[in-house]
Amino acid sequence: MRIKVALVEDTRGIRENWARLIDASPGYQCVCACGSGEEALKKVPLATPDVVLMDINLPGMSGIECTARLKQSMPQVQILIVTVHADNDRVLSALQSGASGYLLKRTTPAELLSAIQDVLNGGAPMTGEIARKVIASFRRPAPVTIKDAGLTAREEEILELLTQGYANKEIADRLSVSFDTVRTHLRHIYEKLHVRSRTEAATRYLRNAESVAKAELRPFV
Repeated sequence: MRIKVALVEDTRGIRENWARLIDASPGYQCVCACGSGEEALKKVPLATPDVVLMDINLPGMSGIECTARLKQSMPQVQILIVTVHADNDRVLSALQSGASGYLLKRTTPAELLSAIQDVLNGGAPMTGEIARKVIASFRRPAPVTIKDAGLTAREEEILELLTQGYANKEIADRLSVSFDTVRTHLRHIYEKLHVRSRTEAATRYLRNAESVAKAELRPFV
């Protein structure tokens, strides 16, 4: 059985090279190739890939946000970030959004194919440079939890709608407030949670909810 791979990369030449590499390699098949995150959300679930190779710097929706949304609809799919970016914030945001590995585009074809196999075997493939950044992140102070962030009731309400995928205008309409009011609340939410984007805020909220649920289910001893 061949490993089914989907591609999300806006540069046509790179996308075509990846597709040719995968199709020419025994045991691999490119089942979908998309040039944007929006296109990926429509086509990737229908292609049912085992692994998605995801660029970060896409037109419109970022690869990090696309990763988070694909993982919500396809929790079983493995997503490998393959990008030129190696800064700490992007690395951690991608992993927090559900990516299982992080490679740089200078990775060789053999290393790329090996990483696809590795992630399906339960590994978390990363280039050495990326692995060092992840290790360094563990030395940072623990992130602020939702409970300790001091969010107001309205801010929590907006954050919950954000995690459900609603755009700012949709949130404003549902809460009968202005678009600018939503933006102001979101800015305060980012500041209190020490995050920089909608994706990071949503990821923090979902992980917090998961932790709370696990704590509630933990039996007394």
